[in-house]
Amino acid sequence: MPDEILAFDVNETLLDLAALDPAFAALFGDASLRPAWFQTMLQLSFVGGLTDRYVDFTSAQRAALRMLGERAGLPLTDAQVASVVDVMRRLPPHADTRPALERLRAAGYRMVTLTNSPLDVARDQIASAGLADLFDDGLSADEVKRLKPSPEPYRLVAQRMGADISRVRLIAAHSWDVAGAMAAGAKAAFVARPGAMLSPLGQQPDVTGRGLAEVADALLAR
Repeated sequence: MPDEILAFDVNETLLDLAALDPAFAALFGDASLRPAWFQTMLQLSFVGGLTDRYVDFTSAQRAALRMLGERAGLPLTDAQVASVVDVMRRLPPHADTRPALERLRAAGYRMVTLTNSPLDVARDQIASAGLADLFDDGLSADEVKRLKPSPEPYRLVAQRMGADISRVRLIAAHSWDVAGAMAAGAKAAFVARPGAMLSPLGQQPDVTGRGLAEVADALLAR
């Protein structure tokens, strides 16, 4: 059995946020606003962490939508906000997600999810995507009230799995997530989904791939 415990980020790494595009097109007439919304949501979440005023991911998503609406001169109703945020619970997996996870599972890896989404949202996401049978556990940064890339969520994986943090490998399509894991003492693998790039600053992960299949190839070759 492999010694490493694999902790997978969920949004964008395993699941495809492009499923939100029709909702953005319906609200704003422009599906291309989705990345701006996601970046605003991250900014709100990270500011909460930096100022010690915790903001859960779902609240940040709602607030970011309202900010986007104000910028577009389109104040949003609660129902309109919910029409987007609720889709987060039903995102489809990327085409390479399940095959790659099945290969890693068959090789004996212990695998968990680690997401900034609240636990109830994360559970709905993984169940809706048909991936629940592939994971030993599902963890949320909300459990420790510190969002990734703070060290506490990565340490939670080690604690829950009864392992040293050095045995945990975070797999994510976000440079900030990879950096946070390595700063906490874990290993990392970067999934270069379209538009995702590693930061040239600081420590670099020892495993990268253009998709989850390539990351799985690299891990299984070890």
